[in-house]
Amino acid sequence: MAEIVIDDDVRHGKPIVKGTRITVDEVLGMLESGMSTQEIHEEYGLTEDEIRAVISYVAGLVRGEEIREVPA
Repeated sequence: MAEIVIDDDVRHGKPIVKGTRITVDEVLGMLESGMSTQEIHEEYGLTEDEIRAVISYVAGLVRGEEIREVPA
Protein backbone atom coordinates (compact mmCIF):
# COMPACT_ATOMS: atom_id res chain seq x y z
CA MET A 1 0.00 0.00 0.00
CA ALA A 2 1.19 3.49 -0.83
CA GLU A 3 1.98 5.82 2.03
CA ILE A 4 1.46 9.44 2.88
CA VAL A 5 4.40 10.94 4.75
CA ILE A 6 5.31 14.23 6.35
CA ASP A 7 8.88 15.43 6.12
CA ASP A 8 9.64 18.94 7.34
CA ASP A 9 12.36 19.21 4.68
CA VAL A 10 10.01 18.44 1.77
CA ARG A 11 7.28 20.86 0.64
CA HIS A 12 7.39 22.69 4.00
CA GLY A 13 6.13 19.67 5.91
CA LYS A 14 2.91 19.21 3.97
CA PRO A 15 1.70 15.61 3.67
CA ILE A 16 3.00 14.10 0.42
CA VAL A 17 2.73 10.82 -1.45
CA LYS A 18 5.83 8.89 -0.36
CA GLY A 19 8.57 8.94 -2.97
CA THR A 20 7.17 12.05 -4.67
CA ARG A 21 6.89 15.76 -4.01
CA ILE A 22 3.15 15.68 -4.77
CA THR A 23 1.09 16.92 -1.83
CA VAL A 24 -2.19 15.52 -0.59
CA ASP A 25 -3.91 18.84 -1.26
CA GLU A 26 -2.64 18.86 -4.86
CA VAL A 27 -4.15 15.42 -5.48
CA LEU A 28 -7.43 16.50 -3.90
CA GLY A 29 -7.43 19.55 -6.15
CA MET A 30 -6.94 17.34 -9.19
CA LEU A 31 -9.86 15.14 -8.18
CA GLU A 32 -12.01 18.15 -7.31
CA SER A 33 -11.36 19.66 -10.74
CA GLY A 34 -12.71 16.49 -12.35
CA MET A 35 -9.51 14.70 -13.32
CA SER A 36 -9.89 10.94 -13.45
CA THR A 37 -7.40 8.65 -11.76
CA GLN A 38 -6.20 7.68 -15.23
CA GLU A 39 -5.56 11.33 -16.14
CA ILE A 40 -3.69 11.87 -12.86
CA HIS A 41 -1.60 8.78 -13.59
CA GLU A 42 -0.81 9.92 -17.13
CA GLU A 43 0.08 13.49 -16.13
CA TYR A 44 1.74 12.98 -12.72
CA GLY A 45 2.66 9.29 -12.62
CA LEU A 46 0.63 8.50 -9.51
CA THR A 47 -0.82 5.02 -9.28
CA GLU A 48 -4.39 4.27 -8.33
CA ASP A 49 -3.03 2.86 -5.05
CA GLU A 50 -1.30 6.17 -4.29
CA ILE A 51 -4.47 8.13 -5.06
CA ARG A 52 -6.44 5.81 -2.75
CA ALA A 53 -3.83 6.43 -0.04
CA VAL A 54 -4.50 10.17 -0.35
CA ILE A 55 -8.25 9.62 0.02
CA SER A 56 -7.71 7.28 2.96
CA TYR A 57 -5.41 9.80 4.66
CA VAL A 58 -7.97 12.60 4.33
CA ALA A 59 -10.80 10.32 5.47
CA GLY A 60 -8.78 9.57 8.61
CA LEU A 61 -8.36 13.27 9.28
CA VAL A 62 -12.09 13.85 8.88
CA ARG A 63 -12.81 11.01 11.30
CA GLY A 64 -10.54 12.73 13.79
CA GLU A 65 -7.70 10.25 13.72
CA GLU A 66 -4.24 11.68 14.10
CA ILE A 67 -2.20 10.42 11.18
CA ARG A 68 1.43 11.41 11.01
CA GLU A 69 4.21 9.29 9.64
CA VAL A 70 7.68 10.69 9.84
CA PRO A 71 10.40 8.99 7.81
CA ALA A 72 13.39 7.74 9.78
